Amino acid sequence: MVFSSPTFIFLFFPAVFLTCLLTRRSVKWSNAVLLIFSLLFYAWGEPVYVLLMAFTTLVCYICARMIAKGRNVRLSTAVAVIWGIGTLVVFKYTAFLVQSFNSLTHLAVPVPQIALPVGISFFTFQAISYVLDVKRGDAEAAASYADVLLYISLFPQLIAGPIVRYSDVAAEIKQRTVTTEDIAAGLRRFCFGMGKKVLIANTLAYTADKVFALDSAAINAPIAWLGAVCYLMQIYFDFSGYSDMAIGLGRAFGFTFRENFMYPYCAASMQDFWRKWHISLSTWFKEYVYIPLGGNRKGVKRQILNLLIVWGLTGLWHGAAYNFVLWGLYYGLLLILEKFVLKKFLDRLPSFVQHIYTLFIIIIGWGLFYFTD
Repeated sequence: MVFSSPTFIFLFFPAVFLTCLLTRRSVKWSNAVLLIFSLLFYAWGEPVYVLLMAFTTLVCYICARMIAKGRNVRLSTAVAVIWGIGTLVVFKYTAFLVQSFNSLTHLAVPVPQIALPVGISFFTFQAISYVLDVKRGDAEAAASYADVLLYISLFPQLIAGPIVRYSDVAAEIKQRTVTTEDIAAGLRRFCFGMGKKVLIANTLAYTADKVFALDSAAINAPIAWLGAVCYLMQIYFDFSGYSDMAIGLGRAFGFTFRENFMYPYCAASMQDFWRKWHISLSTWFKEYVYIPLGGNRKGVKRQILNLLIVWGLTGLWHGAAYNFVLWGLYYGLLLILEKFVLKKFLDRLPSFVQHIYTLFIIIIGWGLFYFTD
């Protein structure tokens, strides 16, 4: 976790924060400072792949400008989407695809060893959403490449989200005011998130990993449930803690990021859970995949197919392994069952039973998520 590293806390963050304070009267200079430090932040761990992120941003910037001018709209949209998805497939899924091909054909095609750029799943999704929002009229094409690069590379949310839409921060890139209240609230939120990650998630991870590393013969039911519950809580405090840190840092620098977790373990159904868990990701797939596929507008059979496609992709987005695909389809099937079969039955249950049912389903799901074998 780079945000909790001593180098970030004692060197990087004070440097960027103090420099932004000195330039706070000029948005132009403040943006330049944030952009430089954000690129340095990414280059710190990915010195080569910072060029990939910058080029992806350039492709999407040019395509959005072409769309805004009404020139080759379909071609420009296709180029941006193909480039974004293509780079994601090459860097994240090439080894997975080759291994799958070898398993199916019993061949021995060499598996390429391609390093995975940190945060590529997040910055490619943001770049694609920017172009699609411009095409749909939900956002104006930025006049400056630097503005789009700042939006893509802004370091608080660059590595692990939340996925931010350009329309959410466009006005703040052009003009923003940072008050002492914003700074104080932002830093409190950051510290709260870091506490979630370092004090709670990391402690729970130690127990969960120890349990799951045991030989199957040494695991009885109580021990298995201990590991499962620890992982249930670990993954929430890990993911939501990172979102808290990103949202807090964003506010301290004058940016408002939407909430990404809203007490998901208080959910009373799978649908309710996914309205509260990793909200930016589920919203992205809904708006840029599910609705363009037809959503629920083309009959029940097509809606079911669309849901399975979306949830298969959601699982695959989390990692290049079949357990992630299985995890995504697991939720897709449960959501389909709830929507078309179980809804009336679940609505009649007492609320505490609904919560127990939901948590049980989630715990089993995290088991699928954890084990790659």
